[in-house]
Amino acid sequence: MAAKKGVPEWLNSSLWSSSPSPSPIPDDRPPPAAATTVAPSPPIVERPPPSTISAAPAPPLPIRPPSKSEINGSGVDGPGSVTPAAEDVSRKTQVVAELSKKVIDLKELRKIASQGLPDDAGIRSLVWKLLLGYLSPDRSLWSSELAKKRSQYKQFKEELLMNPSEVTRKMEKSKGGDSNDPKVESPGALSRSEITHEDHPLSLGTTSLWNNFFKDTEVLEQIDRDVMRTHPDMHFFSGDSAVAKSNQDALKNVLTIFAKLNPGIRYVQGMNEILAPIFYIFKNDPDKGNAAYAEADAFFCFVELMSGFRDNFCQQLDNSVVGIRYTITRLSMLLKHHDEELWRHLEVTTKINPQFYAFRWITLLLTQEFNFVESLHIWDTLLSDPEGPQETLLRVCCAMLILVRRRLLAGDFTSNLKLLQNYPPTNISHMLYVADKLRSK
Repeated sequence: MAAKKGVPEWLNSSLWSSSPSPSPIPDDRPPPAAATTVAPSPPIVERPPPSTISAAPAPPLPIRPPSKSEINGSGVDGPGSVTPAAEDVSRKTQVVAELSKKVIDLKELRKIASQGLPDDAGIRSLVWKLLLGYLSPDRSLWSSELAKKRSQYKQFKEELLMNPSEVTRKMEKSKGGDSNDPKVESPGALSRSEITHEDHPLSLGTTSLWNNFFKDTEVLEQIDRDVMRTHPDMHFFSGDSAVAKSNQDALKNVLTIFAKLNPGIRYVQGMNEILAPIFYIFKNDPDKGNAAYAEADAFFCFVELMSGFRDNFCQQLDNSVVGIRYTITRLSMLLKHHDEELWRHLEVTTKINPQFYAFRWITLLLTQEFNFVESLHIWDTLLSDPEGPQETLLRVCCAMLILVRRRLLAGDFTSNLKLLQNYPPTNISHMLYVADKLRSK
């Protein structure tokens, strides 16, 4: 049977093909767009679509994420497995021991983190900073490294988040302008004769601060809209509380500075969803000193994470060998290699273009396919892969297809697209296990 040639024996286990048991955490994801209206083969014409927000408010997630044992309940990972709670305790002991070393062994830390990190004691915050290269493995360097980076971010805010009037006043002040000069109407203001053409709000010059300021307005408005609808089911990000407003402002600052420092990409819809988990973890660090600098730390870690995925957001590269189209093609080839029968049914028989579902999976790093706590577990694995997050991401996406293969093989275009655009609850540990198995095949 040529069609079944690519199906590995371990995949025939009922563990992977049976319907997953529902997760104890309610699925707060918004409903997908109607699958029946999708055309057979539309080109990619826009960047990652914004999250659809349900009109009815969902129960808010707790500020502190529950442990994996609460997520997975008493799920069985296979013969001889220990309970999830025992696994968490053992893993916490291992990671704490590793983090206590004067020079941390990143290879060992990656190995531990790939299985998922415990949710307490600020462990994930510290480990993510190490995995993303924000902190050196040498603990003696942390204090100086953090001071330097946090000072640099403060400077970015001062230089990039001011409007042109504030910039001009700061420049004049640095030149030692005399506020008692009768020619100056008020402290910090310039007289009409001193305002150059390039400093005038109506100037269209390419070096005009005002011209560039107005060009940024559209991007800033998009950032504001996206941040306001980031995880509307979580009080941490949404609502009228002072905490939520402060967190929203921090997200806006990071995304705005990133856009201004990266004019080739600027801001693309969906980047807020990638930043949100990083900022959330850092802001909830029990070390108040670190939590106070969550915005600065999140900025540099976001930049580092985006460095491996930025080509997916660059529209000019969509059709290149590093663009999003080719990345989706790689996922298709990966599925064909591991499960040719499923690949043939999806892409040949039912003619489902992988772009219909994989575009969002890949560009938003699966943040919209699972609840927030599950996403953190998935990201532990993504960030711990020495090959880079994208390679692991593609294997996880392939595993997602394999885990629902029976339903897909029995479905048609409409039912399969609906399933993949609104992925069902699944056991995250099992899914990551399947993804890891694909690495060695």
